[in-house]
Amino acid sequence: LQQMQDCEKERGSQNNLLKSPPQTETRLRRRIVARVAGVDIPNNKKVEIGLTYIYGVGRSTARKLIEETGIDSNKRVAELTEQEISSIRKLLEENYKVEGDLRKEIGLAIKRLMEINCYRGWRHKMGLPVRGQKTRSNARTRRGLAGKRGIKRK
Repeated sequence: LQQMQDCEKERGSQNNLLKSPPQTETRLRRRIVARVAGVDIPNNKKVEIGLTYIYGVGRSTARKLIEETGIDSNKRVAELTEQEISSIRKLLEENYKVEGDLRKEIGLAIKRLMEINCYRGWRHKMGLPVRGQKTRSNARTRRGLAGKRGIKRK
């Protein structure tokens, strides 16, 4: 009986199962997600690719941001320091319209087109392709599914 009790002390009691093991600094750092312009940027991606998760930032804009902030283009998002993340955040806020502001601006532009009843606005209202595409045989995305797509017969 004494041997069993000693063995239980070595491996820990049942209460120890509820406690989480101590985490190293790298594990804690990996869980912190870079948040820029209200978007969580995935840790495992390179910085250039991760920045494209922000609405309004493409590859070319991401490259410009990296060059202006002086960040190494081969770094992953998890390797960025808090100072580098804040410099990206600051540059985006000052020089670019992204996320909500950009969406709002585009929405207002489309509303304006619809109000003045121009051709493009009319196409937006009708839910048809706006940029000159043919609609005789395609344009299913904008027009919706075909009317009678197959009549069931007995």
